[in-house]
Amino acid sequence: MCLAFPAKVLAIDGDLATVERAGVKRSASLMLLPEARVGDWVLIHAGFAMQLVDESEVQIRNALVAEMNGAERTVEHLP
Repeated sequence: MCLAFPAKVLAIDGDLATVERAGVKRSASLMLLPEARVGDWVLIHAGFAMQLVDESEVQIRNALVAEMNGAERTVEHLP
């Protein structure tokens, strides 16, 4: 099973971006999302940025993942 994860764009060099998620930096292709800019949050799947995501959505996703790992419930209502 493959999952997509949100990451913040730190730098762009041509069609490649340096992205960060939870302190881990890696490269991702921007070939499918050329409109991405430094500072944007993007959804990464199989090494490709697939779509732009709002930071508020990233925070909700992170909270839900934390809940799945045993953290206290913090998300009551989803938009």
